[in-house]
Amino acid sequence: MINLQQCSLLVLAGKRDQGMLNPGGQIERPVGIHILESMLPKVVKRRVHALKRLQVQCANIEAKFYEEVHELERKYAALYQPLFDKRRDFVTGTVEPTDEECEWHSDREEEEELAEEVKEKAAIEDAKKEEATPREDPKGIPEFWLTIFKSVDMLSDMLQEHDEPILKHLKDIQVKFSEPGQPMSFTLEFHFESNGYFNNAVLTKVYRMKSEPDDSDPFSFEGPEIIDCEGCQIDWHKGKDVTVKTIKKKQKHKGRGTVRTVTKQVPNDSFFNFFNPVKASPDGEMDEDSEFTLATDFEIGHFFRERIVPRAVLYFTGEALEDDESVSVSSNVRLLLDTEKSTVWDEITQCTLSLE
Repeated sequence: MINLQQCSLLVLAGKRDQGMLNPGGQIERPVGIHILESMLPKVVKRRVHALKRLQVQCANIEAKFYEEVHELERKYAALYQPLFDKRRDFVTGTVEPTDEECEWHSDREEEEELAEEVKEKAAIEDAKKEEATPREDPKGIPEFWLTIFKSVDMLSDMLQEHDEPILKHLKDIQVKFSEPGQPMSFTLEFHFESNGYFNNAVLTKVYRMKSEPDDSDPFSFEGPEIIDCEGCQIDWHKGKDVTVKTIKKKQKHKGRGTVRTVTKQVPNDSFFNFFNPVKASPDGEMDEDSEFTLATDFEIGHFFRERIVPRAVLYFTGEALEDDESVSVSSNVRLLLDTEKSTVWDEITQCTLSLE
């Protein structure tokens, strides 16, 4: 028989109190902890309640901390923006960088020199073949954002072949933070050059956030979370809407037996469905598919804000993808550890139940 003290030691052996997510994304506390608390002497439980009140106060202070972090992000976004504007000008070819701006020391210089030699030889051969029809230098960095979309798994999963010609017109992606005194949010702005697909110069996606402990579960607070998002109306040119497709279906008249062909539009897979997201239910009741779709949307929005926009050139070259793969390996290791912890919590539960 294991006594209460031994069970407490087993809890400590389980490292730290890690909650587990249920399908709805809420944190579930291990059952053994609640049982353990209920078995404490009344006078000790009373003191534990006092500690919990302190913990709630800590969570409220933490919420204020994240509000100030948001203000800092907004402040520094204004400092980054001139650099991002210059990036846009280089990408679109509006401005040609100076020789000084193009100076860059690479750790892979030898590889690059060898590659350059190969390119020069190929260029000489091409020049011989194309003397009669000389080629013009490309403008800016062609297909900069499209290349990023195709390289990042999270984005390429949404990308369809019919989206690619449209995304070739994407000039820039910007993040705008909510103003002081307004509810916490951020907006993704996708800036397009004039094109034959839609009239919008900018497509937007707003992500609304919450940064305060939930009264019903204050201990689950771990910082700001996205709670809702809103897209925009795309003003498609006639026949150019890639989010729908036209299908023909034969219908037989029940009375006369005649057959007619009916044409109708149905939803079509496209990246541009990103701007028509699933709406979060006010009462929190959503089916599992909608819940998963919305959670994925939130993850993509956060990824654009935290990774793609600030580090775009590194995703274009592939260097950031190498970093992400390292993070992915670390995440897999953590998943294995969490699985082991889950086993420990099962043992704790059995242990505490055996004390009854």
